[in-house]
Amino acid sequence: MIVVTAIFLIVIMGVTDRRAPVGFAPISIGLALTLTHLISIPITTTSVNPAGSTGVALFAETAAWSQLWLFWVAPIVGGTIGALIYKTLLEKN
Repeated sequence: MIVVTAIFLIVIMGVTDRRAPVGFAPISIGLALTLTHLISIPITTTSVNPAGSTGVALFAETAAWSQLWLFWVAPIVGGTIGALIYKTLLEKN
């Protein structure tokens, strides 16, 4: 989940960069989000929206509550890693 989130954020930052062609950001982000779901749901039953995971965990009568922290921490860590990679390696001033 961390790696997928990092890659997703790199895509978002790349297609919204001022040097990127105008008008293609929505389709690129949508396709990247679709790919994120297609790759990560079968592996980790991921949720790209931590708030949605929290809502489900509150009402589930399973061990979901004890695993909820990962659905918040992994996207934060992945987003931070993705931002650092983009800022240090891919962004040109």
